[in-house]
Amino acid sequence: MAEMPKLVSLQDKLKTLPYKTLAVAMSYDDRARIDHYVARTALPFIVTHDTTDQISSAFGDIQLTPTSFLIDKEGRIVQRYVGEPDMKMLEAKIRSLI
Repeated sequence: MAEMPKLVSLQDKLKTLPYKTLAVAMSYDDRARIDHYVARTALPFIVTHDTTDQISSAFGDIQLTPTSFLIDKEGRIVQRYVGEPDMKMLEAKIRSLI
């Protein structure tokens, strides 16, 4: 949750570029709390709820949050971040891929 405002800021900075943020809530996250947070913060990106752990499994059985992935336009994982990424470095990496 601590990184969400930073991801919002990054998404806003990059909104004119072909970049999108997608957030995935884990199966153990409470749906009502997710919905409340999304509504309260007006997140500028999609938030989905991995109720069956299918997404977590597809990305290597995610155990720790936050875990973030930078995926290129070909659908390849370019970088995996366990823990909060350095936002300046993440932005630079995103810009280098566009």
